[in-house]
This record gives sequence, C-alpha cells and structure tokens, in this order.
Amino acid sequence: MVNVVVLDYGSGNLRSAERALARVGAEVTVTADLDAALECDGLVVPGVGAFAACMAGLTGVQGDRAIARRLSAGRPVLGICVGMQILFEEGVEHGVHTKGCGEWPGAVERLEAPVLPHMGWNTVSAPEGSVLFAGLPADTRFYFVHSYAVRRWELQAGPGFPEPLVTWAEHGERFVAAAENGPLMATQFHPEKSGDAGATLLENWVRTLK
Repeated sequence: MVNVVVLDYGSGNLRSAERALARVGAEVTVTADLDAALECDGLVVPGVGAFAACMAGLTGVQGDRAIARRLSAGRPVLGICVGMQILFEEGVEHGVHTKGCGEWPGAVERLEAPVLPHMGWNTVSAPEGSVLFAGLPADTRFYFVHSYAVRRWELQAGPGFPEPLVTWAEHGERFVAAAENGPLMATQFHPEKSGDAGATLLENWVRTLK
C-alpha cells in the first residue's frame, strides 16, 4: 500500500479527498507537516476558493517548498482545482496579480463565459497516452466548480523533456482541464466528487506511485 499525504493548508475538500484516495487503496494522511509531505509516496494538493488566499495558506505551511523539493527529486505531486491553479506562475483576480508556485508558466484568469461559476458535469478531451484518463471513455464527465482557469498552455517540450500531456475542456471557451508533466499532474475538476470516473482517475494516479 502506498502512502499519500493530502496537504492541509487551510483550503480544500480534505476529507472528500482522503476518502476518495482511501477508496482506491492508498494509505492517506491529512497533515500540514513538511516532513510528512516530503517523505510520502505521493503528495496531493487540493484547493478551493481564491487563488491569493490559497497561496497565502500554502506558503504559511511551506507547501510551496514541499512541492518544489519533491519535483526536483522526481517525486509525484497531484494538484486538484485551485491546487492545480497555484502550480502556475500567477493568478489574476479582479485585476490583482498573485504569484504562484511557478512550476508551470502561464496565468490563471477569469473565464469568458455566459454563466459563471462553471459548476457541474462536463466532458474533457484527453490526449493519447494519458495516464490519468487511461481506461475512461471519451464521453466521461467530471465535476467542475470554478470561475478561473488556465486558457493557454505555454510549457513546451525541449531537449530531454517529453511533451506534457494536456487535457482540455470547454465552458464559454477552451481551458486546461488537466495536465501530466512527469511527476507533476493536476486536474481543474474534482476527481473526489466525480463518482466512479474520478475514482478511476485517482486509482490510475495511485498506480504510478507503486
């Protein structure tokens, strides 16, 4: 059984994530402890609410440091919802720019859509070779709750670096619904609230930890 830490930094559906990961066979600890976050097999960074508030909470428990140190050592991290958004360079809310973790280039911006927040079930377009979406039909729906997203993917492949696998969805416009980039993976939707489809995705991720 693999050990997964759900990072508790004051933002996120911690217990929902804990139950969903336990359902697919992980041994789960919910904690803000830096050593536990560094030593576990897989780190999950959830997040709900405003980008700036999430970043303040994350840096308050040295979560940004834990993410950076794990990735520098090639150790898996999974971001969920705002936990995905804070992985980018910045978030822009009401004209205020907040620095993110900077693991991926790009900005999180308000979607241009007739109805916000984007709340409910939506399909996604996953690339061939995706690990997260393996075994899931193309018309599978996942549960979204957000008004902000990454509208342009800016990280490109380079020498020695494979092409990141980017999954897209649409609500008013196209946005990044998930990304797989070596040990760093993330979803804009909530797999822990997406029923059997979300469980399959989390199980696929947990398998990468073994």
